[in-house]
Amino acid sequence: MTNELKIGLATPVGLWSMSIDAKHRMLEDAWAAGVNHIFMADHVSFRDGSGTDGFVEIAALSQLHAEMSVMISIYLLPLRHPLPVARQLATMHKIAPGRMLFGVGIGGEDRHEIEICGVDPRTRGRRTNECLAIVRRLMLGEPVDFEGEFFNLSQARIKPTVGNSVPIIVGGRSNAALDRTARFGDGWIGAWCSVRRYREALALVQQAASETGRDKTDWLHGYQPWVGVADSREEARKLVAKAMESFYHIPFEKFERYVPYGTPDDVANDLAPFVDAGCSIMNLKVVAGNDSHSIAATKIIAQSLRNR
Repeated sequence: MTNELKIGLATPVGLWSMSIDAKHRMLEDAWAAGVNHIFMADHVSFRDGSGTDGFVEIAALSQLHAEMSVMISIYLLPLRHPLPVARQLATMHKIAPGRMLFGVGIGGEDRHEIEICGVDPRTRGRRTNECLAIVRRLMLGEPVDFEGEFFNLSQARIKPTVGNSVPIIVGGRSNAALDRTARFGDGWIGAWCSVRRYREALALVQQAASETGRDKTDWLHGYQPWVGVADSREEARKLVAKAMESFYHIPFEKFERYVPYGTPDDVANDLAPFVDAGCSIMNLKVVAGNDSHSIAATKIIAQSLRNR
């Protein structure tokens, strides 16, 4: 797996404060560095109320570059009704055809975020399964009748038809997430896991898919790490530790074993085993001195991983 590897870069920190011309230049720089897509998270009210609407942001991003793809990773699907989600997918297919990847998950890092949206956190998995079952059918353009635990639809339909043009990539660390991938997804995207667990996860997806007749799926499996980049490991660790502790409000030591940091070559060496294991989407949350440094580092990492 070399030239097939898709490299994703998290939305540059300063992008939305730039002029429109500067936005275009930054995306062009990222494209020239070998970035296939820009990805962003989706949160309604995370921790202190922070967040971003994933669909609004990818719609804007998709118009800044004619070829760059966009990805929500991860969209909190259990907080939404599947019908408007299918409409959003159809709209994205219209304005950026063939340039979207849709990462979905159940969330849970902040249970309060789930609760204030009127959702019982204990039902996230079951709600997501129902959503995915419905969205998959709506994407095909067929009238959908559905009676479930959470959603009931009669002759629901979305046009224009999206078909299979938007890959659905399922996130989550549990075996339930792997089963969800096998049933509804085009791939699984991991985070905070060892290479050993990553290999095991892909094997479990394949095994579960074979039991549902989806074992011939052309999988798009991914990995999404935070990485710290600087001229030395010490400085890289300081940068990424500060950023992650600020975002998660958790000591960096809780994450450290899963976070590559050092020079771009150091980071590439740490990530290479995931590519060897079957990763075809590498989403990088790069923490460096500034956005330009992040893009320059991503270029080196991408070249190294693709040239193996």
